[in-house]
Amino acid sequence: MRRKKKRRAILPLVLIITTLCIGIAAIATVAWYYWYSNILCKNRVFPAVVMYNVSFGGKTQQEVADYWLSKNTEFSNAIITLAFENHIATLSATTLNFGYDATLSATQAYLVGRSPYFFSNINDRLFKKKIDLSPVFQWDKEAVQTAIADLSEQINIPSQDALFQFAGGKVTAFRPSKDGQAVNEKELTKLIEVSMPHIAAGNLKEITIPIPVEPVKPKATTTDVNTFGIKELIGRGYSQFRGSILGRIHNVALAASKLNGVLIKPGETFSFNQTLGDISAATGYQSAYIIKEGRTVMGDGGGVCQVSTTLFRAALNAGLPITERHEHSYRVHYYEDGGFKAGLDATVFDPKDDLKFKNDTPSHILIQAITDTDNLTLTFELFGTSDGRKSEILNHQVWGATAPPPDLYQDDPTLPKGTVKQVDFAAWGAKASFQYKVVRNGETINTQTFTSNYRPWQAVFLRGTKE
Repeated sequence: MRRKKKRRAILPLVLIITTLCIGIAAIATVAWYYWYSNILCKNRVFPAVVMYNVSFGGKTQQEVADYWLSKNTEFSNAIITLAFENHIATLSATTLNFGYDATLSATQAYLVGRSPYFFSNINDRLFKKKIDLSPVFQWDKEAVQTAIADLSEQINIPSQDALFQFAGGKVTAFRPSKDGQAVNEKELTKLIEVSMPHIAAGNLKEITIPIPVEPVKPKATTTDVNTFGIKELIGRGYSQFRGSILGRIHNVALAASKLNGVLIKPGETFSFNQTLGDISAATGYQSAYIIKEGRTVMGDGGGVCQVSTTLFRAALNAGLPITERHEHSYRVHYYEDGGFKAGLDATVFDPKDDLKFKNDTPSHILIQAITDTDNLTLTFELFGTSDGRKSEILNHQVWGATAPPPDLYQDDPTLPKGTVKQVDFAAWGAKASFQYKVVRNGETINTQTFTSNYRPWQAVFLRGTKE
């Protein structure tokens, strides 16, 4: 009985001692926590805080701010280059004014363990060994947007809707659809922002960012606005006629305009003479030099051969079968200007000499003429549907150059005495040839050889004898 009474007396004592110990430990912990938080770490960053592998524990906010301010000098030579094809923009540190926000970074470090949440603070102050933060890196976002806007202005190309108007058996208005392009400004901004941490961490001093450019589709495509199967450019021909007299320039532009908009049906053979019609003063042509009966003389329609020559080149480029073509009697410098070899000309003179080619493609062919009367150039573009054919000119040779005969002077009683007028111009003779080959899907579908024999041409002068 006595032993049971002693045991009962000991239990309250143990409880009292245990409670006192727990209380003392709690008081000590609170005291230590108070001392650690409010005396040892007062106005200082807690030990666990690390930025870019640098410990800032025990540092004051000012010391943290000073550190990041000193690091900003490392960015003075940093460069971001934005590039697309031949468009390049360089964003320097001066332009972007990038660097650490020292004050905000210091504040961020200092506030760790000082949140409104007690238990979260205890965890951050006492138990976490490492709290890894990223310093706040800033740049001039307005400068970035200005640079992107300037680039977009240079790079962006608006799409072009198709235009196709047909009246009276001829296309009166045509414009093929064209894809445009535009800088993806949102994506480019994102790429620049993604690059900033690499600069901030010191990993890179120079960064090149490819500018994301996306296609812009037209609302109305060529296929949408016509029923002739015309989808794309299939051939182009070009020539120059600098030095032409005014009458010749007028005739080139007039003849080209009459061919502009002409449609050639699938399977149809195009005739230059039939399509152009009458060439005379009655149809608006002016007098200019032509080759007639072995002489260069003034006649209606001089310059029309500039048009047939250019269209011949377009048909060759499109890979179309040439069913009729004639060379000039002598070499004409207009047809060799622009780096062309002799032999790429085509003369016409109704009804004897014509230029003909066949449309053996699956769709209509539309002829478009572009006459530049300022730079004196002529371009023909043929639009249709490509069947995959490719043409090439092989073994183009010019040989057997022959000097022109001596100048010829002829008396002319209609000109005043002492007057000399040149009516024909000297040209070297030569022979020329080339092979024309058209291939589709690895199979040769057409081969032709074109030969030209140009006579040497003498200059002719009229000498006045009229008293």
